[in-house]
Parts: sequence; C-alpha cells; structure tokens
Amino acid sequence: MAKIKELSFYRKKKKISSAVVREVFSWFIGIVAAVFIAGVLVYFMGMTTNVVGISMEPTLYNEQKIYINRFLYVISSPHRGDVVVFLPNGNENAHYYVKRVVAVPGDRVMVKDGAFYVNGLESPWVTEWISDAGIAENELTLGSGEYFCIGDNPGNSEDSRSANIGPVQESDIIGKVWFRASCEELGLGFVK
Repeated sequence: MAKIKELSFYRKKKKISSAVVREVFSWFIGIVAAVFIAGVLVYFMGMTTNVVGISMEPTLYNEQKIYINRFLYVISSPHRGDVVVFLPNGNENAHYYVKRVVAVPGDRVMVKDGAFYVNGLESPWVTEWISDAGIAENELTLGSGEYFCIGDNPGNSEDSRSANIGPVQESDIIGKVWFRASCEELGLGFVK
C-alpha cells in the first residue's frame, strides 16, 4: 500500500542559529566602524570647497568642487608647485583662495620684463606673461613661514603680488588641494 502523506496546516518555526546571529552582528559592527572611521577622517583631515574665480584656469575652473587635505601640512610644509587653499591674512570672513605655491621661505622672488623669477631663475610654475608685478617689482626675500602663491592664470589673479595679500603665512594655509571634481571627466582627478 502506498503511504498517504498527511497534510499539516501548521508551520514549524525555524530556529535562528547563534552562528548566523554572530555573523550578522559582526557585519553590522564592521559597517558601523567603517562609517565612523571615514567620518572622523573626513572631518579632521579633509574638507571640500569650491573654486572662486578664474585665477587657476586651466588647472581649476570657477565653481569647481575641490577636496582639501588638511592633515598633510600638520606633518610637513608646502612645497613649490603645490596647489593650496588659504585665507588671505587669516581673514575668517574672506572666501578661500586657491593658488599655487611658487616660492618657499628663504627664496628671493621678482617679476622682471613679464617673467617671474625665483632665486634668479625663471619659475617653471609661472609661464604666462605677467603684466602686473605688484610687490614683486623689486626683489623680495621670503621670511620664515612665508610662501609666495600665484594663480595659474596670473593675468586674472589676485595673489601674493597684491599688497593686500602679500606673502602667505604658513598658519593661514588650510591645506593642499588633493582632488577636483570634474563634470566633464565624470570623476575625480588629482591636481597636478
């Protein structure tokens, strides 16, 4: 005789094993820890801002979002060629200025015949003709903790050549531009 299976309308409760609970809990703790660490790193080490104006074209454009590494200059100092963000004269009410460091403490700077000179040699960072020498018309020696910063588009840049900004104090530098958001490239790009 064939056995007839009995029909049961009662479902058996599935038991959740402790191994599954531990696995889910460990994933949850890992995700929470990763989000917390990322938040702390971004808060203490980085920040974002937008470029204001055309002074850094063609490297950076007006209203382009940039990501700033604030931690780097805690352990080191700016170098020639770094693109930095600073508050002019430490003015908390000013917008962030984004410029390229072209001279460091102890360097001698001067604009002569439209060319920018650092320690008597033409700067590889300023290649465009400079019509307004500003305070760099006469040779200027940077003091301790002073940096000379110029926009990549010097004809349209208010920078260290301007008497109201002058050499940038290291204490006024917020950080180094790390990444830029680019709509055209649909991604992030390192700043050269």
